[in-house]
Amino acid sequence: AQFILNYRLENEDIILLLLALAPQLSPSFLNNIITEFLPNGGEFAEFGGIKGKNHRGILPTAETALYILYGNDIEERLKGIDYIQTESFLFKNKILVLEAVPMGEPKMSGRILIDEEYLAKITTGAILKPQLSQEFPASLIETNMEWDDLVLKKKTIQEIKEIEVWLKHNETLMNDWNMRSIIKPGFRVMFYGPPGTGKTLTAGLLGKYTNKDVYRIDLSMVVSKYIGETEKNLSSLFDKAINKDWILFFDEADSIFGKRTNVRDAHDKYANQEVSYLLQRIEAHPGLVILASNFKNNIDTAFTRRFQSIIEFQIPSHAERLRLWKNNLPKEIPLEETLSLESLSRKYGITGANIVNIVQYACLKTLASGKHVIKEAYIIEGIKKEYAKEGKTL
Repeated sequence: AQFILNYRLENEDIILLLLALAPQLSPSFLNNIITEFLPNGGEFAEFGGIKGKNHRGILPTAETALYILYGNDIEERLKGIDYIQTESFLFKNKILVLEAVPMGEPKMSGRILIDEEYLAKITTGAILKPQLSQEFPASLIETNMEWDDLVLKKKTIQEIKEIEVWLKHNETLMNDWNMRSIIKPGFRVMFYGPPGTGKTLTAGLLGKYTNKDVYRIDLSMVVSKYIGETEKNLSSLFDKAINKDWILFFDEADSIFGKRTNVRDAHDKYANQEVSYLLQRIEAHPGLVILASNFKNNIDTAFTRRFQSIIEFQIPSHAERLRLWKNNLPKEIPLEETLSLESLSRKYGITGANIVNIVQYACLKTLASGKHVIKEAYIIEGIKKEYAKEGKTL
């Protein structure tokens, strides 16, 4: 009831919503109605509805809603079809969807399906968070860190704060200030810079401090070698994310947002079509979309022109590395007297992610040794391991 009041649903949408909920709450509800009018059995084609594979009751279709609302009045039913396809708040916002039907069958014979997250919210009050799957190729990013743990250059921090301002005030700008007809929906941002410089952590913190879920898209599950499958996967992802107030984070975005190429063969043609399709979906998405890349120039300029913000994440300076060492080393465990964080910060140009890995290695070595002092040798060994991973030597 609170959901209906909050969204000021029209009568037609209330009927559609209740029909979608009926099998979830009272499996025999629609069967009992039909049995009352057809006690000896028989078909009631006008009422619509189908049988499921597991569910033993009637699953409502759009035909069921049309019959309940308009009976057999053809003119009113046509208006009802138009309402479902173009006006319904629930269908426009993907709270309800109409199941696709086999070619040649009436479109309105598709089942009315309710989004799983909204079903949980309406029936239990709990917010169900989708899990990584082929149908939803994204995983939730969460962090226990705070803004103070994010060590970046002042200019970068200021640009990130601009995103936070948009997240907090966009609804007021678009609705209360009536800017919806002037400003395009959504906010598109690019993070670029070397790995380990804080791009993913920044996305997580933006979500944490604005109470929004951040989903990192698994591009290996999105991109397909089969023609049309990548677009299908992207469509499914954006359809699910629309009006959910999520932040979408495309890490290592080069693989799908890369520059379009000259068409030499069919593969190039379809790869370019994927980029073009993605451009359309991102531009129409009403939420925050963050693309992360190691190199700015790897991203197609058609995307970069449409970004509200392009933020560089640089290798930390000496002073920033010193803060990272101090922030990440355990406060309760003393350091060997010869170990100088000042010297480490000046000598080794590494990233925050490198430092976290080195600290973990040194802490584990300390525990294994049975000592209670972090030795300089363990830190140096950890640095050597990080350099070796990147093909570098001390």
